Amino acid sequence: MAKNEKTIELFQMLVTMLSQQSVGHRIESRIFASQGLSKLGEKYAEHAEEEMQFVGKFIDRIIDLGGVVKNGVAKEVPVYEDIEEWLTYDVELSKSGLGQVGEILETMIGDPISYDLFKDYVKDEEEDMLWGEQQLALMKLIGKQNWLMKQI
Repeated sequence: MAKNEKTIELFQMLVTMLSQQSVGHRIESRIFASQGLSKLGEKYAEHAEEEMQFVGKFIDRIIDLGGVVKNGVAKEVPVYEDIEEWLTYDVELSKSGLGQVGEILETMIGDPISYDLFKDYVKDEEEDMLWGEQQLALMKLIGKQNWLMKQI
């Protein structure tokens, strides 16, 4: 498989996965907002929009590389009403994805545009993961109820 084909395949996987994650973050934002946790509602709504911006960039790159964009189907994922359960799930999902970064970057080494685009996404994903870990640690430190009060 040519490098461009592998890069297109990887970006297509990311388009499918991130589209689903964006919708998931939008759902969680609505759930948390309905619970009166307006700051979390706003945070996850913004995060959903950020992900869709990356989806757009990845779609553009697939097209630039001569690929055909697909509207792929992703597997069903859980929806959480408890923020601690959600954060734990989201952090683990990020860790799992970040564990594959080296292999993906290796594929893109000869393509600096794709490499930089993916690197920007990884940086954003790592920041999100670190924020989630920080929130879980803070929850343990000050107690869940105190942490929740800060999210109103």
